[in-house]
Amino acid sequence: MAHYVGILDGSGGAWGVRVPDLPGCHGGGETAEAAIADAVSAAREWAEHRHAKTGALPAARGLAQIIADEKTDLRPHEMAVMIPVFVESGRPVRANLSLDASLLAAIDEAAKARGLTRSAFVASAAREKIAAEC
Repeated sequence: MAHYVGILDGSGGAWGVRVPDLPGCHGGGETAEAAIADAVSAAREWAEHRHAKTGALPAARGLAQIIADEKTDLRPHEMAVMIPVFVESGRPVRANLSLDASLLAAIDEAAKARGLTRSAFVASAAREKIAAEC
């Protein structure tokens, strides 16, 4: 998983995040948290599309490089946030996990309610948890 620097802007009554190293990648929302979550989703979609076309993602620059870049045009009211980007390899790997029986039953129930397999549900939950903690 790579982490890209995003620029969070809350001026003008709306929140937005732009990701300078992923041209055209933006997120937005009514709160800073919603804008960051949207930017994480947008960055993943951007990266998956780019990966499918070229097989390569742009290198993630560090915060100092982003700030020093005149193209970033960082304004005084803006701040940097880290945007995790996870691109799946498309190669499933079997894993053996040990879980409490009642937790496994709850996972199966939640997966069924969403029309997912157990594996798809657990993978989705893991992605969400990893993205939320970055």
